[in-house]
Amino acid sequence: MTDDTLEDFYDAIQDLGHPVLTAEELARALDCSQEEADRRLSELAGVGLVGRRDVERDPVVWYPKEWDQQARRERVVTFPNRREFVVSHPEQFTRARLSTFAHLIDTNGSGDALYRIREEDVWGAPYDDLADLLLALRRVTGERHESLEEWITRQWKRARQFVLRTHEDGYTVLEADSESLMGNVARQVLGEDQLHAPISDTESWVREGSEGEIKRLLYDEGYPVRDARDLDTGDPLEIELSLELREYQREWVERFTKQKAGVLVGPPGSGKTVAGMGAMAAVGGETLVLVPSRELAAQWRESLLESTSLSAAEIGEYHGGKKEIRPVTIATYQTAGMERHRRLFDERRWGLIIYDEAHHIPSPVFRRSADLQSKHRLGLSATPVRESDDEVEIFTLIGPPIGTDWSALFEAGYVMEPDVEIRYVPWRNEAAESEYASAVGHERRQVAASNPAKLDEIRRLLEAHAGEKTLIFVDWIDQGEAYAEDLEIPFLSGQTRYAKRERLLSEFRHGTREVLLVSRVGDEGIDLPAATVAIVASGLGGSRRQGSQRAGRTMRPVGGAQVYMLATRGTEEEEFVRDQLRHLQRKGVNVIEADAETA
Repeated sequence: MTDDTLEDFYDAIQDLGHPVLTAEELARALDCSQEEADRRLSELAGVGLVGRRDVERDPVVWYPKEWDQQARRERVVTFPNRREFVVSHPEQFTRARLSTFAHLIDTNGSGDALYRIREEDVWGAPYDDLADLLLALRRVTGERHESLEEWITRQWKRARQFVLRTHEDGYTVLEADSESLMGNVARQVLGEDQLHAPISDTESWVREGSEGEIKRLLYDEGYPVRDARDLDTGDPLEIELSLELREYQREWVERFTKQKAGVLVGPPGSGKTVAGMGAMAAVGGETLVLVPSRELAAQWRESLLESTSLSAAEIGEYHGGKKEIRPVTIATYQTAGMERHRRLFDERRWGLIIYDEAHHIPSPVFRRSADLQSKHRLGLSATPVRESDDEVEIFTLIGPPIGTDWSALFEAGYVMEPDVEIRYVPWRNEAAESEYASAVGHERRQVAASNPAKLDEIRRLLEAHAGEKTLIFVDWIDQGEAYAEDLEIPFLSGQTRYAKRERLLSEFRHGTREVLLVSRVGDEGIDLPAATVAIVASGLGGSRRQGSQRAGRTMRPVGGAQVYMLATRGTEEEEFVRDQLRHLQRKGVNVIEADAETA
């Protein structure tokens, strides 16, 4: 009876010409009562042969059960005029292909992802020739899209119309594909600060040290500049790794060594530092590592000693506390950019320069260090976004992005996706709410951030997560000191002496301290590998990068993690926190909203 009904079910679907039917439609097809048709369909559903779905207008619709499995299969829909792809349930192969020529715009919780091809994606695509890039595109879409391929072809050619090369006499030359490009583009955009004089109709003599500025200025005009100079590779330095790279880290390193320049982009906990050491081993030359803080310099030194064959005598630090130039030198951006120190770095021919926390590069203080020249230039950043919208300069000054989309690493289990919850906290009393209502500007935001009820919520969260390693973030020193006294936990800020800071961090890393209160000094440059809970009490007016960095402190290869973002209900903080977490949501991180408990 079941087999006969299933055959009747498929016959009815075919006759109707649409993929679902109701009991009433089956009843008409079988010339039986609706009650009988509903009973038969329920029997088929009971043995797993058909599925049922409640919808708004019809009480129930029925469909072939195997379509559930088909719905979970990969499907790519291309919008060639918008240069976008909607990919349902993308497989690892498809994600890997797309990451080489497209940008992940957004994802949702249903397994769908939106990708877009931007100009800079084509300019930096890691392919030897255009044919390889177009083949990769066709393998993703399964067909040819003439208008899209024509646009990609134009961008590919555009990215190869200017080149910096070394003249046989040793100076640098800017060369254009045509006389028109040199005269109407380069010489209109570039002035005496960048070019000495014309050499020919298509060549110009470059002023020494202006190469980085030339790249930026022409990039802004829509013309990327290839760097084909004969830069020294530095003295050779044999480096062996004592650990095994993950598959995606090997892919990062292979792509970098092929391109010789790029920025590794991946979530916190994905092992970008390890991949950086892999790049050092692959290049095999003397290396300069630039970092934003002396704490991060010390961590790099420790990691190199633990994970490579380098000896202590081969690693130097150059910052406010130490002044050592060695085959591998770790320096702060600020020190490397100072005129009185920069000559020391310029005189040494580095085989590789690594820019850690590379999102700092566009800022004026850090940009000076980007003019240091090397044959290999590698940036590392989890969050290459900037509120000044100049993040494209990160890739202009260092190299094109290299990386794996975050959701792929979450699904593979390399990095644990945190549970992020926006928790809305009411005012503790009318007096606090009145103070907010009468405040203006920056003071208004600070009053909302310091809502006394947040301390009550922090106590509840600490009790709920007793025994777990927890970080509490605040933006204001006064607030941090008050919380430290009330909660009886140490507060780590920029004012904390270096020795005490290192002791607190060591205690937290090794499990002898479970809770730590941290100011903005913890947003980056400090390695907190085992945090399982993060509570952001204030700082919700900060940047998208800050939100990602703080949530990222819990993204590690093992164990679950929970992030709480506290925002005062009915204030500007509500919108601030949503804006701040939008970047994480685009990376596939699930964000939920809830109300805090009330006393």
